[in-house]
Amino acid sequence: MFIHDDEASTVQTSSSPPAERSDSAAPPERKLQRHRVRRGGSTGEKLLFLALVLPNLALLGMFVYRPLIDNIRLSFFDWNISSPTSTFIGWSNYIEWWNRGDSWVVVQNTVIFTLAAVVGSMVLGLALALLLDQQLVGRGIVRSAVFAPFVIAGAAIGVAFQFIFDPRFGMISALLTMVDLPVPNFYQDPDWALFMVTVTYIWKNLGYSFVIYLAALQAKPAELYEAAEMDGAGQWATFRSVTLPLLRPTTFFLSITVMLNSLQVFDIIYVMTRGGPQGNGTTTMVFQVYQETFQNFRAGYGATIATIMFLVLLVITAIQVRVMDRKTI
Repeated sequence: MFIHDDEASTVQTSSSPPAERSDSAAPPERKLQRHRVRRGGSTGEKLLFLALVLPNLALLGMFVYRPLIDNIRLSFFDWNISSPTSTFIGWSNYIEWWNRGDSWVVVQNTVIFTLAAVVGSMVLGLALALLLDQQLVGRGIVRSAVFAPFVIAGAAIGVAFQFIFDPRFGMISALLTMVDLPVPNFYQDPDWALFMVTVTYIWKNLGYSFVIYLAALQAKPAELYEAAEMDGAGQWATFRSVTLPLLRPTTFFLSITVMLNSLQVFDIIYVMTRGGPQGNGTTTMVFQVYQETFQNFRAGYGATIATIMFLVLLVITAIQVRVMDRKTI
């Protein structure tokens, strides 16, 4: 059987994959294209990249980094916010913050509020996501009801929960009276006041953690659960060995975003307690920034507290990213 030359060339071409060709055998146009890809694209692609990136970088610098730098600079000045002049005082604001007794009360309130809000929101959000990921009747309505408080203004929620926690005619008072338990005075006791604003914020923020966890659960691979079932793993073992490791990136993302949002809570505290009772009962660091800047007219001292908050958050976020990278590796 004879094979013509053109057929032989066709057989030879189909038997050798295109990827095994050397650069010297490639056509000039393809070599030029590969050279452009190695060099990072053509001039037009670079101009398009700059046209898309530069406006965003300009906005980011103007509205994020410039105020940040101005805030750090202002922390070294003594400035009444109603005065056109300011006086450079060096590290005096930082020394005053360190030596004032109320600073550590505010830091303690901030740590308790933030930890309770982060842990409470994430644990309850995960529990609700696991429950509403099942095939239940009316789960769509329940999902909407859980997420709805997240999009409601914090001031409106604060006003509503003022009535719920009212020690005279609120819902909490009625429930505790039914079981013969004493009713705490949520508006006069600092510890109960901090508990009240923390519970209110967790209820408002619960929908955010719930939606993120639910999306992660719906994207989980079914093969791993089928393998766990074939191995005879129970529900708790499957949750601990399969579900939690799969949710680790989601948990890391939520731990950072919920923490940052919790440290910026202002509206609920302002509406419900205005930082009280008894001075600084529910005052957090971000609320103290408002008090010092707009009530005491000490913008320099308020900028000092904001700068300290920024540095603490920067360190915590860097540690979280470092720990997550190590676990990923």
